[in-house]
Amino acid sequence: MGSSVISWIEPIHNQQGSPLSQARQPTGYRHVSNWTAMFAVVLIAVASAGCTTGNDTVVLKVAHNGSVEHPYQVGFEAFKEILERDTGGRVEVQIFENAQLGTEEEASLMVKLGALAGSAASAGGGLAPFAPEAELFNFPFIFRDLDHFYGVLDGATGERITAAIEERLDAIVLGYWFSGVRNVWNSKHPVRTPDDFRGLKIRVMSSPVLVETFNTLGAQATPMSFGELYSGLEQGVVDGAETDHVDLLYERFYEVTNYVSYTGHMYLAAGFIFSRKLYDQLSPDIQQAVLKAGRESVTAQRLAMESMTTQALDELKEKGLEFFEVDRDLFRQRVESVYRNNAESVGGIKVIEEITGYR
Repeated sequence: MGSSVISWIEPIHNQQGSPLSQARQPTGYRHVSNWTAMFAVVLIAVASAGCTTGNDTVVLKVAHNGSVEHPYQVGFEAFKEILERDTGGRVEVQIFENAQLGTEEEASLMVKLGALAGSAASAGGGLAPFAPEAELFNFPFIFRDLDHFYGVLDGATGERITAAIEERLDAIVLGYWFSGVRNVWNSKHPVRTPDDFRGLKIRVMSSPVLVETFNTLGAQATPMSFGELYSGLEQGVVDGAETDHVDLLYERFYEVTNYVSYTGHMYLAAGFIFSRKLYDQLSPDIQQAVLKAGRESVTAQRLAMESMTTQALDELKEKGLEFFEVDRDLFRQRVESVYRNNAESVGGIKVIEEITGYR
C-alpha cells in the first residue's frame, strides 16, 4: 500500500496550487471547481482506504513534514515501536516523512476524511486552518518558558482547545508534541528592534494570527508551505522565516540565510491527531493500545526536541550564522494589538488572561 499511496498522491500534490489544499478554499488559494477538489480528495481516500493486509495486519499510515532526523520522526518511531509491541505485531505503523503525502494542512484534511491515520499538525499549519481555537497557541509571546507552555497544553485550557480541535477535525488528539521555540532569521540584515523588520519578506505559516503579528512588526508576512521555503529563499521570494533551531539546521536553511534573532516569540505546539473514522474501525484492545502509544510518544518526542534544540544551536554557530539578542519586551509591546484584534476568535480576552496568568 505504501507505494500505491505515493503514486496516487504525488501527481496531485506536485501541481501548482494543490487541489487537495483548495478543497477548503482558504483565503489566498486560487479557485478550483468543487468537482475538481472533490475528485482529488476521492483519489487520496481510495488510495489509502484499506487498513488491513492479506494476513489481517492493521496498517496505520502516519505523516509529518519534517526530515527523518526531525523530532517528529522520533515521536512517530516511538509510537510505532510501542503500538506494534503492545499489539503483538497485529498493527503495522508506516511513517511518511518530508511531506510526502502533502502539506500539514493537506495531511490534516486527510485525517479528517479517514484517508490517513495520523499526522503531526502544528498549531499554525495543521490545526488553525480547521480549528480557529488553536490560534491561541500562535499568539506572540504568550508563553514565558517551557514549563508554562507544557502546563497550559496539558491543563484545563489545553483540554478545552483539544475538544474544539477534535470536533472540527473529527479526530482524536493523542497528545501535544513540542515543535520548538520560534526565532526569526533572514539573509538581509540583523533584526535587533521591530523597526529592523521594515522591508523584509518573512515566511509564516498559514495562520491569521502569525500573518498579523509579522505585518504589525513591520515585515511583509508571506504565507508559504514549509516544503516550498528553501526554494523560496533561493529565489528571493522571501528573505527569511521564523522557525526553531532544529528546522534551521536539519532543513539546511543555514545555507541560504545569515542572521538569527533570539525573538523567542512562540513556543509551537503540534497535535498528534488520529482519525476518528479509522479509530472507530479498530477493535477495542487496539484502540486502547493506540491511546497508550500516543500518550507515551509525547514524552519521547518532547525530550528529543529539547535535546536536539541545544545540539542544533551549537552546530549552527559552528556553521557561521550570526546570532543576536533582542529586547523581547519591546517586540511584545509592538504586537499588543494582535491580542485585542483576535481575542474574540479564540474565546475572549479572559481565555488569553488565563494563559498569561498561569502559574
